[in-house]
Amino acid sequence: MKHNFGAGPGILPHEVLKQAAEGVLNFNGTGLSILEISHRSAEFESVLDEAVSLVKELFNVPEGYSVLFMQGGASSQFALAPYNLLPDGGKAAYVETGVWANKALKEAKLFGQVEIVATAKESNFTYIPKDFTIPKDAAYIHITSNNTIYGTQMKEFFKSPIPVVCDMSSDIFSRKVDVSDFGLIYAGAQKNMGPAGVTLVIIKNDILGKVDRKIPSMFNYQVQIEGGSMYNTPPCFAIYVSMLTLRWLKAKGGVAGIEQDNIAKAKALYTEIDRNPLFKGVCAVEDRSHMNVCFVVENPEHEKPFLKYCDEKGIVGIKGHRSVGGFRASIYNALPITSVHVLIDAMQEFQENNK
Repeated sequence: MKHNFGAGPGILPHEVLKQAAEGVLNFNGTGLSILEISHRSAEFESVLDEAVSLVKELFNVPEGYSVLFMQGGASSQFALAPYNLLPDGGKAAYVETGVWANKALKEAKLFGQVEIVATAKESNFTYIPKDFTIPKDAAYIHITSNNTIYGTQMKEFFKSPIPVVCDMSSDIFSRKVDVSDFGLIYAGAQKNMGPAGVTLVIIKNDILGKVDRKIPSMFNYQVQIEGGSMYNTPPCFAIYVSMLTLRWLKAKGGVAGIEQDNIAKAKALYTEIDRNPLFKGVCAVEDRSHMNVCFVVENPEHEKPFLKYCDEKGIVGIKGHRSVGGFRASIYNALPITSVHVLIDAMQEFQENNK
C-alpha cells in the first residue's frame, strides 16, 4: 500500500478514482465515456450544475457571487485577476508570503502599480506577516492562504476596506471560510478538489466592470459568468472528478467535518516532529500549515537515509521542494489519518535505529 504525501497533484479519495474510472468507460449508463460526450449535452450540463451547486453549498457562497470552472491553473489567475480588476495606472496591494505570491505580484506589474504591503522574504518565508496597513486607494489586496513550499498558512483572515483576492489553491475546502470576506477566490483543483486541468473561481459580481481596458473574451470574468463556464469547451473530465470529490466531501460531513480531521492529522504529525530529537520544524509555530507539514533533520546526513526508509514503508512524496530541501508531508483532505500514523511510526523507528 502507498501512502501519498505528494504536494500536488495530490491524493484523491479511492472511491472517487473508482467512480471516475467507471465514467471513463461508461458514463452514467450512456454507453459513452465522459471523455467523449458533448459538453452541451444534458448529461454533462447536469454534472456542471451539480458541481456549482456543491461549491455553493459546501462553502456557503452568498448571493451576489458567481462560481466558475476555468482552465489555465492558478497561474493564469495571477494575470486574470489584475487584468479584470486593476485599472490602467491603478494600484494593487500584495502580501508576499512565498513563491506563488511572488509570481502573482509579478503578473500584476504588467497592468499597474504593485505595492508590497508586507513580506516574509527576509526569513525565507518562515512566517505569515500580520501587522500591515491596507492602502485604501488600491483596487484590491492579494493574499495566498497557504504556502505549499514553506509550510505556512494564514490561520485568520482580515476584514478589508478594499476587495480581497485570495489564492486558495492548496487549502480550498480544508476549513470553514467566510466567503463574504473576499472579492475573489481562486484555486487550482489538484490539491483538495480534483485533478489538474480545472481551476475554481468564486467572484463577487459587483467588483467587475471597473476597468476600461478591452479584455479578450476567454480572459474576461464577465464573459465567463455569462457563458456559465462554457464559453468554450470546458475541461469536462476534470470538472466531473471535481464534482465526485465534492460529493465525497459532503458525505464526509462537509467542510466543517473535514476541518476537524485535518486538525487531528496536523496535530499528530507536528507533535511527533517536536518530540523527536532527529527532526525539527522550519516555520513559526503559530503559522504552521495544516496542509503542508515542512520539517528537516537535525543531522543533514540523515536526510537521504530517512527518505529511503520511507520509500521502503510505502511512504511517497515527502521530499521537500528543491528550493528548501528537507521534507514536506502534504496532508490534504483525502489523506487518511492512518497514513499519518504510518509516517509517525517510521519517524519513531528511524529514531530508534539512529540513536
